[in-house]
Amino acid sequence: MLTPRKIEIFKAIVDEFIASAEPVGSKTLLEKYHLHYSSATIRSEMSELEDLGYLEKTHTSSGRVPSKMGYRYYVEHLLEEQRNENMQVALRQVFTERKYNTQEVLKMSCEILSEMTQLTTVVLGPHSEQQTLLQIQLIPLSDKSAMAVFETSEGHSESRMFHFKERVSTHDLQTCTKLLNDRLVGSSLSDLIEKLMLMKPILADKIEHYEMLFEAFFNAFIRFASENIYLSGQNNLMNQPEFADVNKLKQVMKLLENSSLWRTLGSSQGSLSLNKEEGSEFVWLEDMAVVSSTLPLDNDSSSKLMVIGPTRMKYDHIVGMLKTLTKAIEEIYRKDDTNEE
Repeated sequence: MLTPRKIEIFKAIVDEFIASAEPVGSKTLLEKYHLHYSSATIRSEMSELEDLGYLEKTHTSSGRVPSKMGYRYYVEHLLEEQRNENMQVALRQVFTERKYNTQEVLKMSCEILSEMTQLTTVVLGPHSEQQTLLQIQLIPLSDKSAMAVFETSEGHSESRMFHFKERVSTHDLQTCTKLLNDRLVGSSLSDLIEKLMLMKPILADKIEHYEMLFEAFFNAFIRFASENIYLSGQNNLMNQPEFADVNKLKQVMKLLENSSLWRTLGSSQGSLSLNKEEGSEFVWLEDMAVVSSTLPLDNDSSSKLMVIGPTRMKYDHIVGMLKTLTKAIEEIYRKDDTNEE
């Protein structure tokens, strides 16, 4: 248990480092935060906070910076959530203009959040195992092209353009669509490829140019049934001083491309995590911090909205924005459920 004096000094260090990105010394604390202690007392307390694991000393300065353990303590005990009125106004304008499907809401939420935080955001849609295929539509556009529209049980809708090397008749398109709907509707998205492979002899027997249609749907299912992950604002990390080093930035970008990481983030080696009662989740990994919130989509705990940035991020603002956004999404779905009734 930290004493009130240690807590006061520690909070001032965290607040100052978040604002300046520079190691914090006793002189800065005295001049800027007007602490009622002597310089010697502050240095002594900072040394003890370092011994306890809440602060770290950098190689380039005599000042201290918060450790991952320190950030966790700060978030768990000292965080003062900040509400963002600008985001509330923006969300009302965007989401009340028209009805959006799940995928559109997720992408727009991700983009709004990355713009307002100037950090990178990730949205995890429903797991492919938790979604089933609801319907396939195949719309002819010309003799050699068609548009396929896929809908799932989670409200996800996606279209794919098919371009064929040879002419495909409307009859073949209609036959293919009926066969696929008859045998694939209700299947988990993760099972679509395997079931399509089993259908190949049936398609060959019923459709003249089945190879082209089979290849088109095979490629579409691979992408459609893959991890439903969307990123926005990747380049925002380039503006953070922590990632000014090119090699460090490359490592971060490589992590962003690892889609499987985001599903198992809290259990990643070397990470430190915290789940708060109100639903916010925090993970500190290497030089990055991730703040996330579960999205209220049919009680699906795999759908999450994440903000990724340096450990020195404005946690109070981020948490407030995430709460505002998840509340807005919850209201959209509550309104939709009421309209359906």
